[in-house]
Amino acid sequence: MEFLRVFGSLVLVFGLLGGLLWGLKRLQLRIQPGQAGRRLQVLETAGVGPRQKLALVRVGSHEVLVGISPGHMSALGQWPAEGQASDHGEALRALAQELRHDQ
Repeated sequence: MEFLRVFGSLVLVFGLLGGLLWGLKRLQLRIQPGQAGRRLQVLETAGVGPRQKLALVRVGSHEVLVGISPGHMSALGQWPAEGQASDHGEALRALAQELRHDQ
């Protein structure tokens, strides 16, 4: 009899936990805006070393090139946003290649 009570309580707790997680996920989907309304977008990233990378980020109407390492992030350049994100991929790869050769 004790076993059934413990088992029933366990099923109830897991059921409540599952329902709570399901509800939070649905709530999160409603809160997050679509991609069009976002002010911050990562357009492209490129690895320049085993633990370093470059990221081209659009913030509002500006694009910022960010250097990222394990303990540091720095803005390397900023300019007004123009064109599509795919236009920047080749330039970012060329810059990453140039930085690799400088090391």
